[in-house]
Amino acid sequence: MGQNSELEHNEKNKPGSGTRPESGAQTFKIVAREDFSDTTFLLEILHPMLARAARPGQFVIVMPSEVGERIPLTLADFDREAGTITLVIQATGKTTKDMQQNLAVGSSFFSVVGPMGAPSDIRDQRKVICVGGGLGVAPVFPQARAFKEKGAYVIGVVGFRSQSMAFWQAKFENVCDEFLICTDDGSAGLKGLVTEGIKLAIAKHSDIDEVVAIGPPIMMQACAETTRPHAIKTTVSLNPIMVDGTGMCGGCRVKVGDRMKFACVDGPDFDGHAVDFNDLVNRLHRFADEEKAAMAKWSETCRARV
Repeated sequence: MGQNSELEHNEKNKPGSGTRPESGAQTFKIVAREDFSDTTFLLEILHPMLARAARPGQFVIVMPSEVGERIPLTLADFDREAGTITLVIQATGKTTKDMQQNLAVGSSFFSVVGPMGAPSDIRDQRKVICVGGGLGVAPVFPQARAFKEKGAYVIGVVGFRSQSMAFWQAKFENVCDEFLICTDDGSAGLKGLVTEGIKLAIAKHSDIDEVVAIGPPIMMQACAETTRPHAIKTTVSLNPIMVDGTGMCGGCRVKVGDRMKFACVDGPDFDGHAVDFNDLVNRLHRFADEEKAAMAKWSETCRARV
């Protein structure tokens, strides 16, 4: 999952017991950073225990500083030997822009909680298509790698607005039997949306067991509608607003078929053909005014520092 809507929660969202790096306690140091574009950047965090426990599809909830909000971020990678986890973040709101500006190698997160959520169901699939759009490219990588390690034939389809936004091509080529980049402007790979890549793969392979899609809701919905006529199992990773990450607050409710689910504990992976995407999009927009206010306040503070 990518990051969700960013709200100012402060007091009610302070981390629970064991998350604060008091004197002598664990800190969550950033050991590597890479900037992919003006808005997208990677942070690698030293956290051996979390790295050992992490599985594809899971996420963490982070607090960059003691005063601020908690935001969920899907794991983009993890290295058990090095003891690190990797997050790929897009600076779109108050907290992520603050992270982009202030988190450098050697600095630390105030809190990193996880791994959270149910791991992806990676078993005996023989042939899969792993689809990532925009920021969703990063969290679909661990799934593609896990499928490959299980012996599946992996087809990777990733989409970006343009070549200048693309990243991790070599990483995907190392774990995919076939790999296709789609760009909106045609500056790299196939011109068009990731759904065009899915159509090409389906036309070439009549024995696809599953499609895994991660990206913006409208992209995942389009992927599900592309596979629906072919009755191909399609799994999507949802990123509604989350607060506590334990299912107690109810903020991450999603409609799946005729049932209500909590993305933080029942997901984040769900049947793409059963998800009510219209309801999901509406819920993502319900705090738009608060998000704008938080962003405006942060921008004023930044200008005051200059």
